[in-house]
Amino acid sequence: MARSGPFDSSGAILSALAKRLGLESRLLELRLQRHWHDLVGEPIASHTWPAQIRFKQLYLTVQNSVWLQQLAFLKPALLAKLKSETETEFLTEIVLRVGQIPSRSVGSAATSHDGGTPPLPAVALAEAASRTAAIQDPGLRERFIEVISKYPSPPAPHRRAEDRSRVP
Repeated sequence: MARSGPFDSSGAILSALAKRLGLESRLLELRLQRHWHDLVGEPIASHTWPAQIRFKQLYLTVQNSVWLQQLAFLKPALLAKLKSETETEFLTEIVLRVGQIPSRSVGSAATSHDGGTPPLPAVALAEAASRTAAIQDPGLRERFIEVISKYPSPPAPHRRAEDRSRVP
């Protein structure tokens, strides 16, 4: 869809801002963490975690040395899949490290309820979704929906009874 005016969409503005501030790799990192299970599938996702991206290298935490050895053989195919799924050139290498895998709820805070906060009402989610509909990047849109829905809308201003008595 072509733009019909001199205004940029909020998604385009946010993408340009992220690029100017050097946050593109961090946003990609968060998107990988959020969708890791869907990107790589159950066997790999349950034993690995995309810890960080630094200097175009994805640092992948692996549960143990057996999985590290297996993934060493799968690195080229995994890198090609991640590049095609994320449609970006920010990943040139995967670095494997043995370490602790975080719990599943870390990457899917918006889709699963961990009991720490009450579930969001459907009205709040719908309002947040309508306000972020113009953002083209799905990962960024989901993150904005999550942030917006955490903060309730301010209550409508109302007049107290004593204020009404002063009005002529």
